[in-house]
Amino acid sequence: MPSRPIGWSGIDRPTRRDVTRNKLRLAIVGAGPAGIYAADILLKAERNFDVSIDLFDHLPAPYGLVRYGVAPDHPRIKGIITALREVLDRGDIRIFGNVRFGEDITLDDLKHHYNAVIFATGAVRDASLNLPGIDLEGSYGAADFVSWFDGHPDVPRTWPLEAREVAVIGNGNVALDVSRMLAKHVEDLMVTEIPANVAAGLAASPLTDVHVFGRRGPTSVKFTPLELRELGELRDVDMIVYDEDFDYDDAARAAVSGNKQVFVIDKVLNQWRQREVGQASRRLHLHFFAKPLEIVDDGTGKVGAIRWERTKSDGAGGVVGTGEIRELPIQAVYRAVGYFGSPLPGVPFDKKFGVIPNHEGQVLIRDKDTGEARQMYGVYATGWIKRGPVGLIGHTKSDAMETIKHVINDLGNWWHPESPSEESVIEMLDSRGIRWTDLDGWHRLDEHELALGAAEERVRVKVVPRDEMVDVSRDEVA
Repeated sequence: MPSRPIGWSGIDRPTRRDVTRNKLRLAIVGAGPAGIYAADILLKAERNFDVSIDLFDHLPAPYGLVRYGVAPDHPRIKGIITALREVLDRGDIRIFGNVRFGEDITLDDLKHHYNAVIFATGAVRDASLNLPGIDLEGSYGAADFVSWFDGHPDVPRTWPLEAREVAVIGNGNVALDVSRMLAKHVEDLMVTEIPANVAAGLAASPLTDVHVFGRRGPTSVKFTPLELRELGELRDVDMIVYDEDFDYDDAARAAVSGNKQVFVIDKVLNQWRQREVGQASRRLHLHFFAKPLEIVDDGTGKVGAIRWERTKSDGAGGVVGTGEIRELPIQAVYRAVGYFGSPLPGVPFDKKFGVIPNHEGQVLIRDKDTGEARQMYGVYATGWIKRGPVGLIGHTKSDAMETIKHVINDLGNWWHPESPSEESVIEMLDSRGIRWTDLDGWHRLDEHELALGAAEERVRVKVVPRDEMVDVSRDEVA
């Protein structure tokens, strides 16, 4: 999304109030990396006022997609969580978990208690895919599957792992995560923190083949070399690539020679071409130059096959269709074509891009009569809900820095809360009967999960039911 939407007329600032402030009471909605980084950057920033920050999250535990959106067999994620935990454990940021924005608290509530709010709610829904048959039984979104195997408390405890042959549509890291978790033998996942219900579901899977489809060639994939290498390390899983996909043209050869990441990816894929296959009980196929056309009904309303068109390079980095149509029997399909943001009550939302409209993190609201956009004072955004679901942790930090700069500079336009005391927020939540959790509660839950893991000689076993998470966090276990 462009930083300045069509019709943007600049930020229409009112006359700056002649007021001196000595403290910023800031609410941040979303306790994932984006929200935590924003809080940390503000606390460390050069400023002439004090800061008091409260993080709100609808989940009882912090860390957002780092806890619930990344495959559990990624050890490098532990480093990110360690860094986030160090920020929270300083004790200068309060956390209110198990608090739903739009239900438990509203934008008016935040205005009553704070000078400003930053929304860092991320993007957790699957992007849509306009493909005939995509709504058949047996068709799933990758984000939903990831939430299930990560033990998200708000998704069903079971997953229909009944297919022998599965298609995954997408050539990004999420597609590889989904493919790897489907193909990997559950015994090799027991060193991770997967919950018992996930282990049981994966153990019963009859899967033999995973087919990954991407419409471009091997030199145009969106996944990283590390993710790709991990696929090749799976026990008892053959990596299947097809020689027809490696007849490179000049543009592809230039990409390999001119980009280190593409060079490494090409090297890994070509190493797989030399491997002997046929002995493993499972196979993971990578189909390049394959544009999905339709998910075929098996005659009973369920997924029966995937139909695709063979593509070829157009010589300029894109592809064109060849007219050659192929079909492959499958019983399930996962779309891994990206994430999409969700609207928040009372906050502007761009339905096309799935983000909160903003200028460098300053939320914009469009005038219904003129169509021009103006700043919505006191309201900011950072992370994926600000710029869309692209980029890595480094982008999240730079996002937060940009947003925080405006929070500081907008001092004259902050809200004037009627009840800015820290105690008043707790009184409000308690009066509404909200079973909120705090940092001490997260420490209790963390220790509890570690103890569950130790009993099974694992690092951690996640608690899945929301009520149980809250009971442990609040030390209210019967």
